Amino acid sequence: MAVQGAAVLVATALTLTGILGFVPGVTANLGEISWAGPQSGAALFGSVTVSVAANALHILVGLCGFALARTYAAARAYLLGGGLIYFALGCYGFAVDYGRHVLPLNSAANWLHVVAGAVMVLLAVTLAGQHDPTRRRHLRVRRAAAR
Repeated sequence: MAVQGAAVLVATALTLTGILGFVPGVTANLGEISWAGPQSGAALFGSVTVSVAANALHILVGLCGFALARTYAAARAYLLGGGLIYFALGCYGFAVDYGRHVLPLNSAANWLHVVAGAVMVLLAVTLAGQHDPTRRRHLRVRRAAAR
């Protein structure tokens, strides 16, 4: 249950991040937002460069998180897989020169992706101990043997 709750919280944060990327006032220079690419002039909270595609992707990943949070295994896979992807995206942003990719990444976005990815992986690994997928089976076996 803890992994599923964490997946819902992460999904909420990602969905809100994507939505806020389209809100004037929260996103500076919203009129300069581009579909994709590093030339986007819009910045969430004035520091994290965003584009229409990046915002839509965050919303999509968040909605997937809500759907996958329904079961323990899917929620854990969402946190672990999504966390590794976000962590890799942040590392990619640090490794690539800022005008040489199609993503609107800057230093703030890179750090945000690295931290979000690390937190997601950490949640998937540490909260996994809260669920023993074999426990129910053992109880049923014991009850059946006792009869």
